[in-house]
Amino acid sequence: MKDYTTDLLRNVALIGHQSAGKTSLAECMLFVTGAITRMGKVEEGNTVSDFDEDERERGLSIYTSLLAVEHAGHKINVLDAPGFVDFQGEAKNAVRVADAAVVVVDAVSGPEVGTELAFTYAEEFKLPILLVINKMDRDNASFTRALSQMGERFPDYRFVPVMLPIGAQASFSGVVNLLTQKAYKGVGKDVTDVPADMADAVEEARLALIEAAAEADDALMEKYFEAETLSDEEIAQGLRAALSSDEHRLVPVFVTSATHNIGVLPLLDALIAHVPEPSGRPVEVQADGQVEVLAGPHSDSDPFLAYVFHSHTDKYGTLSYFRVFSGSVKGNDAVQNVTRGHEERIGSLMTMRGSNQIPLDMLHTGDIGVVAKLRETYTGHTLASKGFGKQVVPPTFSMPVYAVALHPRTQSDSAKMNEVLTTLTNADPTLRWRFDPAIKQTVLEGMGGTHIDMAIKRAERMGVGLDTSVPKVPYQETVTKTATAIYRHKKQTGGAGQFAEVHLRVEPLPTPTSGDEDVPEFEFGNEVFGGAISAPFIGSTEKGVRQVLDEGILAGYPVKYVKAVVYDGKMHPVDSKDIAFQIAGRGAFREAFMQAGPVLLEPIMLVKVTVPEENMGDIMGDMNTRRGRVLGMETEAGRSVVTAEVPLAEIQRYSNDLRSMTGGRGVFTMQFLRYERVPAHLQAEIVAQAQKEKQEEA
Repeated sequence: MKDYTTDLLRNVALIGHQSAGKTSLAECMLFVTGAITRMGKVEEGNTVSDFDEDERERGLSIYTSLLAVEHAGHKINVLDAPGFVDFQGEAKNAVRVADAAVVVVDAVSGPEVGTELAFTYAEEFKLPILLVINKMDRDNASFTRALSQMGERFPDYRFVPVMLPIGAQASFSGVVNLLTQKAYKGVGKDVTDVPADMADAVEEARLALIEAAAEADDALMEKYFEAETLSDEEIAQGLRAALSSDEHRLVPVFVTSATHNIGVLPLLDALIAHVPEPSGRPVEVQADGQVEVLAGPHSDSDPFLAYVFHSHTDKYGTLSYFRVFSGSVKGNDAVQNVTRGHEERIGSLMTMRGSNQIPLDMLHTGDIGVVAKLRETYTGHTLASKGFGKQVVPPTFSMPVYAVALHPRTQSDSAKMNEVLTTLTNADPTLRWRFDPAIKQTVLEGMGGTHIDMAIKRAERMGVGLDTSVPKVPYQETVTKTATAIYRHKKQTGGAGQFAEVHLRVEPLPTPTSGDEDVPEFEFGNEVFGGAISAPFIGSTEKGVRQVLDEGILAGYPVKYVKAVVYDGKMHPVDSKDIAFQIAGRGAFREAFMQAGPVLLEPIMLVKVTVPEENMGDIMGDMNTRRGRVLGMETEAGRSVVTAEVPLAEIQRYSNDLRSMTGGRGVFTMQFLRYERVPAHLQAEIVAQAQKEKQEEA
């Protein structure tokens, strides 16, 4: 591959709802530019972009793939991002390093939940958006309907066609470019005049395009008022100005059939003409907690700054995908991992077409490349010149909504599990693992069942077999009233014995009404007077009480929001020992606790569900069956948003249920809110189950 300087680079992320045709569009781009000689198909598992065996098996994109497309003397770095909501972290990181978001929409289905996520990501990073209405060859496809739906769903944006379709459904045969006022039939190389029956529609659409371009530039606006028209170059100039500005929410609209190779070649021309050059991309950086924006233009002479947005690990090692925001880099250069604070040596540089590695001598400002076998550099890390000291601000990701408890199959799997889980989570910022001492389980959290399934399969290929189960709910135990207990520990075995008597009172402490309150979880008090128990043995008693807190009393869950007070007791001049008072402290606390109205507390989650309006009734009814409390309902542009408080125990597999209820068109977010008391009838079931498990273990 030839060397492409910054002005000859374009970086675009293909994003949108699953099955909108992003991967097919990327495949067609490679085909029409001669990078491949035969187009693969997603359903046949032979596309360049979906090269991972899991992607081919499931027929959907799981990872962001980099496709270097060479066209008209330029290199377009196409990032084909997953549309499946479970893999939104991959899509968001792709948008982070692109210079334009190409949102792909199905001409039949119109905007869907993945479309909304795509617009949200583009807004977060202030990226220009280009809309591609794809699959115009399908039955019931309608360019006009899809465009109208986009306007209704996103009223803050102005959707302006740059191309119009020639025909629709089975008769879709080409596109008309409103700038050149030419028709591009078939693959786009057959250029003809506009069909006579489209003349009026083209004239009307071109007028709207001219007005939109003029509004983006004051000089163009003046000329438009004087001449009442603009040249093709001036229209293109206005579009570039609008796309480069945060003020103008202009979205150029294109139309294609990727699987039939219609409209893709003119789209590539448009990407080169309209997508901003990467040198002008501002980037947020941070150092010592201070965030600043490095505004463009950036150049090769600036300090090197790059962000690692994707890592792909297989049996041969790890490939790190990164975007160069400023400066340049060559193979064998030494750079600093600012995130970790250590030096990395850049090996051989390359770009990718799916899994096909293409070697490069260097990467200029704005380019996207890949390097193998970095020592401690992972997704989300910043590479920079030594002494630069600032790191690119990574995206913020939604909290996980799906979790499994992990059980290694063998002792060998157990020994390697932590290392493999760390490798997986280093590569995917939306995947997290932890050992939860409250439930004594290793928990893996992600964005959905498919996301977790893929991680488990990847762990197996890395040599660790894992079984999964629904995690235990991290209940807590507390008391509701004050109670006392007297516990005597006496042991005589010949010679020195053990003796301790503890009089202990248990009191409830205030529980937090919201999750962020700073409330003490346990307090220990001493009201012993007259030396009934000496100070060292008071400490021994407290130590014994604290030993009970983590293991629980009622059902084996941690004890919280309780105060224990020693108010009297007895000791023996010879037989009283530290261990005796620890045992007595534990016994007194257990007895007092069980007499103090013990209850279980359960985590309550704040859930926000976004679904089509027609699914609102199903969601409301389902929330009632889950002991949910609906806080609010909103309707906006054909979508309904339900906000509710729901116990975690009732919603651990909600992502699967929501997908079934809405046909995959619903999404939700979930975050911890607070703990609340478990209803008495459910508490009895939980305690009985805990006792049964304890007996089985014994």
